[in-house]
Amino acid sequence: MKKNKKLHKRNIHNSAYDFAKLSEVSKGLFKFIKTKENGENTINFENANALMELNRALLLYHYNVKDWVIPVGHLCPPIPGRADYIHYLADLIKPNEMAPIPVGKKIRGLDIGTGAGCIYPILGNSIYGWKIVGTDINSDAINSSKKILSANPTLKKNISLRFQQSDKDIFLNIIKQEEIFDFSMCNPPFYTSKDEANMKSSEKKVNLAKSKKEKFNKTSPSNNLRIFGGINSELWCEGGELTFIKTMIKQSVEVKNNCRWFTTLVSSKEHLIELKEVLKEMKIEDLKIIKMETSNKITHMLAWTFLEGQKNDKIKN
Repeated sequence: MKKNKKLHKRNIHNSAYDFAKLSEVSKGLFKFIKTKENGENTINFENANALMELNRALLLYHYNVKDWVIPVGHLCPPIPGRADYIHYLADLIKPNEMAPIPVGKKIRGLDIGTGAGCIYPILGNSIYGWKIVGTDINSDAINSSKKILSANPTLKKNISLRFQQSDKDIFLNIIKQEEIFDFSMCNPPFYTSKDEANMKSSEKKVNLAKSKKEKFNKTSPSNNLRIFGGINSELWCEGGELTFIKTMIKQSVEVKNNCRWFTTLVSSKEHLIELKEVLKEMKIEDLKIIKMETSNKITHMLAWTFLEGQKNDKIKN
């Protein structure tokens, strides 16, 4: 199988999808599999139903997650890229380079905008055994995630969900006064408006159609491309990604002693310059920018802490 060497070295999705094995655990995937001229199996990565079945198969085969399903219209996340964020987080929260990867229930994380699929908490617990709180401003997303957890008792024991009632707040009324998290994570809405999201989605459909022969006939994880679903809160907010992350940085000051590392994905590299200036204005000098790459996309994790000189493990007792 071909390797996608750009994924994190511990990411089990570095190899191309083994559709034969995946279809053995998920019969729903089988009907979408087709054979290319060279004899390799693939699916139409433009088909939302095929991608849903691929996700279900990946989660069941690799992570023993049963009955994973999300409502129609919600964003169906690409599993390999989501797993990468988890692996880079594990590196980030190590006390030092020589320390082992932090595993187990003693590690607590907070996922901002967990979505209908609860994907980051699921992967964080399945891969490293972490306990994670998932939050969302959309009640349908929370209810969908609850159904997934109910079908998976081990996940339900280690993942909790909290509904954020205010669309102006990120951490307020979510983090309890006495709580300590090792990290927070977020994949923020990128677009500035619904119209922009729809326009970009249409453009991508056209571009993908033009390059279908080149891109859809490969079987590497990188081809789990942007899926053209997603409700408003998943895709856009006023001011887009830049405004959302600026708000997150400013509001993180209010809970600075409750979290070792605040992190977020940043899709646009151009935004990093302005975000670093915001961090500087907030007197936050301990920050890291971590490059994350798949075959077709480069994104970055922005991480910051208020706990000077990584003395942050002092807050854990």
